[in-house]
Amino acid sequence: MSQQNLEYITFGGGCFWCVESCFNLLTGVHAAISGYSGGHKANPTYEEVCTGETGHAEVVQIAYDPSLISYEQLMDVFFFLHDPTQLNRQGNDIGTQYRSVIFFKDEAEKAKAENALKQSELSERWNGQYVTEITKLEEFFPAEQYHQGYYEVNPTQPYCSAVVGPKIAKFKKHYGELGMLRADLNN
Repeated sequence: MSQQNLEYITFGGGCFWCVESCFNLLTGVHAAISGYSGGHKANPTYEEVCTGETGHAEVVQIAYDPSLISYEQLMDVFFFLHDPTQLNRQGNDIGTQYRSVIFFKDEAEKAKAENALKQSELSERWNGQYVTEITKLEEFFPAEQYHQGYYEVNPTQPYCSAVVGPKIAKFKKHYGELGMLRADLNN
């Protein structure tokens, strides 16, 4: 796949290990990279972001081929993977670094994000008022290398076993039935 055909989207929906692992399973996704965005500190470290003092969220930046998967399909997955009604948390992960946020690059993408949020609200998938932020992407900082593909390397780590693994299984079941998973997966 040519790099020039790729588009990018960046969002946060809780722990980036969960989000990255699922998006990397989708047909049309070239790469999902864990990182940080939305804060005031340049080149933050994981330890700094975890304090909640940098303003950054744990995010995933998706490089995708729009001829194979649409922005709207990616947004559907995003809203499936986390609870957008939980303010500054996902389950037991608490803090502004776990907030629900969609970053946009321009006004056209902002409108698409607002529409995707509205469509998800109308679907009534989640009960309660959505707290997902939609904000301009200023800069994306890739997370440290050990965070990239973390679940694939550490599936028996306690958090991965208890949280990430079950989320991936639920994701595979739902999106596999819709035919959106890569054909080269060992389901």
